[in-house]
Amino acid sequence: MTRVSAGVTRRRRHNKLTTATKGYRGARNNRYKTAKEALIHARAYAYRDRRNRKRDIRRLWIVRVNAACREGGMTYAQFMNTLKRQNVLLNRKMLAEIAVRHPGAFKNIMTSIQA
Repeated sequence: MTRVSAGVTRRRRHNKLTTATKGYRGARNNRYKTAKEALIHARAYAYRDRRNRKRDIRRLWIVRVNAACREGGMTYAQFMNTLKRQNVLLNRKMLAEIAVRHPGAFKNIMTSIQA
């Protein structure tokens, strides 16, 4: 039986992988076996960190709101509890934006919920 050479198919597969690993350091961008392993890890980390980014950004919003609350003489927990009790429908993202870009407006929110 005749043998089928994998020439074209293998070359295309290898080229696709090496273009995907372009920019990786050392042998991780051109040695097929090493590059394949590096790409598997890179995609796994990317998948994981797309989810972790949401967690990190939420933590950033909380830190920003907390800092703005402390300037007004209140803790973050007290502030959020008061907002919930008074049915103020502002999420953490919007509160953080207001705290950073419009500190005066944030102070107005704090005084309105304290009264």
